[in-house]
Parts: sequence; C-alpha cells; structure tokens
Amino acid sequence: MLPDEGFSISWYISLCLTIALGQYMWPHCFGASLSSQNESALRKNSAILPLYQIILVFILFIGFTAVLQIPNLQGGDTDLALFKIAKDAFPPWIVGVVGAAGMLAALVPCSMLILTAATILSKNIYKAVKPDTSNEQLAKLTRIFVPIVSLVSLIFTFYGGNTMIALLTMAYSFVLQLFPPLVFSLLKRNPVSKAGASAGMILGVVLVAYFTLAEATMATLLPKAPHFIQDLDIGIVAITFNLIVMLAVSAFTRKDQQMVQEEEPVKRIITS
Repeated sequence: MLPDEGFSISWYISLCLTIALGQYMWPHCFGASLSSQNESALRKNSAILPLYQIILVFILFIGFTAVLQIPNLQGGDTDLALFKIAKDAFPPWIVGVVGAAGMLAALVPCSMLILTAATILSKNIYKAVKPDTSNEQLAKLTRIFVPIVSLVSLIFTFYGGNTMIALLTMAYSFVLQLFPPLVFSLLKRNPVSKAGASAGMILGVVLVAYFTLAEATMATLLPKAPHFIQDLDIGIVAITFNLIVMLAVSAFTRKDQQMVQEEEPVKRIITS
C-alpha cells in the first residue's frame, strides 16, 4: 500500500505518466517510425512498439523476488538485487555469466543512445544554425559530440541519484520535454511557433537538471503546498512549465513567423 506522503499515489500516477509519455520520445524508438516506407509500415511500427515493454514484466518479477529473498535492500544495494539472488542460488561461474550479460545489456543501448544524441546535436541543431555545413563536417562534429555527451551522461550518473531507478526517472523526465511540441505539430493549425517550442523545451530541461543536481523536490520548493503537489514527479512539473512558456512565447512570436513564411514565396517569385 502506498504511503500518504512521499511515494504517495500522486507520485505514482505522475511517474507513470512521465514514463508512458516519455517512452515514445526516445530517438531510438521513434526513429524507426520516421523512416517508415509507407503509412502501413508506420501503423505497424506504432502498434508493435508498445509490445517491447512486456519485457519489463520480468524485471518486476526480479524485484518482487528480491524483496522476498533478500529483504532490507536499501539505497544503491537495490541495483545489485539480481546479482545477490544469483550469488545465493547459483555457482560462481553462472554469476559471472549474469554479470557479463548485464554489462553487454548496458553497453549496446547506451552506445546507440550516445551516437543518436550526437547525431541529433550535429544535424538537427548545428546544421540548423549553419545550413551550409557539409556532410563531412557533420560527420566530424558528430564524433566530437560523442565524448561530450558521454561526459555529460557520466556527470548525471554520479550526481543524479544513487540508484538506477533514479537515473532512469531523470532520463524519462528529460525526453518528456519533447512531448508538447510533438503533439501540437500533429494539428492542422499548429498554434506553437519554433521560438515557443524551443523556449519551452529548454526551460523543461533546465528544470529537470536543476531538480536533479540540487536534489530538490516539490516538497523543498513548496513546503506549505498540499502533499499531492509536493509528491509530484519532476517530469510532470517540468512539462507543465514547459507547456505554459511554450504557449506564451508562441502567442507573441507566431505572427512574426507567419509573416516570414508569407514573404518567402513572394521573394522567390521576385528573384526568379
């Protein structure tokens, strides 16, 4: 049963929303959908993608088994639950196999995420600022971004929490900030401007980073607020401010963006 304060029902619901919505924001998840050959493939990818989450059921089984077999696991020791169970139940060589499998399971997705993040920084951000950048320069820039992204990830690993679940929650809170502009982009009349989407996402990411590095919570920021607000996950708090700033900035910048878009065809006709 969930407690009335701390890890309460409001924390649980907000965390579930963070993970459920953030799941589709991971680059390696929506990349296959964006590269679909046709609408049928896009529908199949979108339908099959949630099935991969079934594997999480086995992780829950391991957690429940650890609670029963190895009680009183606290802090960082909870990350070693599987190894402690394997050590008590199997010979040393099987424990070594479990450790090797765990290492490979971490290296493969991490390397893919780091490379994807570096590619997005070079192609989607740097090239947007300097459109005349050649593909060779982008390739070199991507290789430069790889160690930078790895170093930033390492910093958040050491200062983002003492358990894997804390790091995973922080990661989902980061990618969740992409969700509002994505949803609005699907509308026929998108009320969000580029400046608004950028401002909202930047604010959301900054808030998640601040909450994580400063080890702050809603309880520390709003000590007199009701408990259901104090217990909210940082991802939901950040996306709320993200949405407010995004719509506010868009309200002031959308007209200017429309004027620029209307002037571009006229300039093309004149120059042609």
